[in-house]
Amino acid sequence: MRNKLPDLVAILFAAVLAVVLTACGGGSDPAPESSTTSASAAADDDMTLTLVRHGQSAGNSSGVIITTVPGPDLTDLGREQSKTAAAAFKDRDFDGVYASPMVRTQQTAEPTAADLRMKTVVVDGIQEIPAGDYEGTPEADAAKTYLVAPIKWTEGDLSARMPGAESGEEFQKRVNGAIAKIRDAGSRKPVVFSHSGTITTWTLMNVKDKKGRALPADLLKNTGYVVVKGSLEKGWTLQEWHTAPAGEK
Repeated sequence: MRNKLPDLVAILFAAVLAVVLTACGGGSDPAPESSTTSASAAADDDMTLTLVRHGQSAGNSSGVIITTVPGPDLTDLGREQSKTAAAAFKDRDFDGVYASPMVRTQQTAEPTAADLRMKTVVVDGIQEIPAGDYEGTPEADAAKTYLVAPIKWTEGDLSARMPGAESGEEFQKRVNGAIAKIRDAGSRKPVVFSHSGTITTWTLMNVKDKKGRALPADLLKNTGYVVVKGSLEKGWTLQEWHTAPAGEK
């Protein structure tokens, strides 16, 4: 026993030392969970939005402003434009197809949704800017009537109001609300079929760099589109702006 006692003492000392080191947090420091989690959550909220104007509608061909819901159908030309747009978007890897409550956007979305074997989801909030007092007036006069308030919105005056309709604050709130619904549905790379006034105005109000784009010069033609990347929290970066119909160079 006399010879084995030092060994027993050494074993006991090592065991006590291990317990002490463990209690004091010995070993490598754990990664800070809060910062990792918040960074991951922020990355998860990033989206690439492709915003597409509808094909030619009967309203467009009539030459008058029609913004009421559900609105007119596409013309034959509009349906052909929709098919061309679907072919142009075939390699975009969209993870969702969305359209406004207006018939012309839903009809424009059909070929793209069919190619992707997806259903078009109708989202309230991305419909056209209501024309108010200018409903039924000539599109040719829009720069002096219908677009006056939206131009002010893109210049930072969100208090300006479309006569008989919404203000810039109200417009921003409802479009952002629609984008939040799309995000919350899990889409991070959606294609959204909407309207020239809504797409052009919202984009110019929200991107960090407009890259020289402005109303009314850069209003999208039928099936023209823009692509923005970012989030509602961090802001948006303009990636692409195609004024001409999708599929045209």
